[in-house]
Amino acid sequence: MLCGSLDNDASVTWKVNGTDVKARRREEGPRLTLMEVDMSNNGLYSCFQNSDDQRSDQISLRVGLPPREPQVTCRSNTYPKGFYCSWHLQHSTYIPTEFEVNVQNHPNSILATARLAHLLRFLIRWHNQRSLEVKRDEVHKNRCHVKFPELFSSVPYRVNVTAVNALGKASTATSFEESSMVKPDPPEKVVARPIPNNVRRLEVTWSSPSTWPDIDSFPLKYFLRYRPLIRDQWQHVELSDSTSHTITDAYVGKEYIIQLAAKDMEIGTWSDWSVAVHATPWTEEPKPITSTTEADVLIAETTPSSAPPSAKPRVGVAIGGSSTFLCSSHILLACVLLSIM
Repeated sequence: MLCGSLDNDASVTWKVNGTDVKARRREEGPRLTLMEVDMSNNGLYSCFQNSDDQRSDQISLRVGLPPREPQVTCRSNTYPKGFYCSWHLQHSTYIPTEFEVNVQNHPNSILATARLAHLLRFLIRWHNQRSLEVKRDEVHKNRCHVKFPELFSSVPYRVNVTAVNALGKASTATSFEESSMVKPDPPEKVVARPIPNNVRRLEVTWSSPSTWPDIDSFPLKYFLRYRPLIRDQWQHVELSDSTSHTITDAYVGKEYIIQLAAKDMEIGTWSDWSVAVHATPWTEEPKPITSTTEADVLIAETTPSSAPPSAKPRVGVAIGGSSTFLCSSHILLACVLLSIM
């Protein structure tokens, strides 16, 4: 780093973020050289001329790395409208990095070039009065969209992505066939419901992905998987263009997890799995248990018995010719007098 336009024999003092520079360095006149540089050396460097202690210059240092080869993927989730390519760096460069993107479809030599930074700028090159239309993605900065120049092409698309920054550049070139790029988004609005009076059945319904533009001309098939939470093994069913299915072999009373994937009928690969939904088959409501209430006990106690009444002795009446009397305790004295008489 050079302190402004001072003479080579000028004497200066350097500071970083307002403090003394502690990193290994070499100072030669107005020049500061850092011997070992890493991310800890980032900061605002200021130099002061020793003669008047006035700040002569400020330099913002941002340490970075040259880019490595970007990872590139291309996919069509809007077939047959077009496809998109996305890319990323496996390791950060820590400094601004731009991307140059070339998409070619031989033998027609259709070429599109895109240069991306904080704002993406796209240039479209024409060849034989045809263009490969390229559009920036409004959400993902490292993605561009390309329209298919023709359907059912057997010619691969060649994609070249070059990462460029102040320290260097690196490129990745790869080819994709149309049939391998087709991959729908997962099915949407997946719902699983129990079926009344069926203890082993679940009804599953769903919708085709909203991003798939022409379901009538390019129908999808579906792959359904389900399992009870108590088990790890999935059961699978492959379906045609139907958007409903009835599971008939569910375990009674067990909660199930259910997911779906979608695929074009002819080409491409299966989508990712849909968001999992949970459902439990219908179970019969338990019948209430009848219990004896206090009212039942009272009724039972007040109901006359059909058995004949038991004979009970009456006070003052002789039983079996005996002259014995039954006396209550509170008239004990009267009973004694009667016995004497």
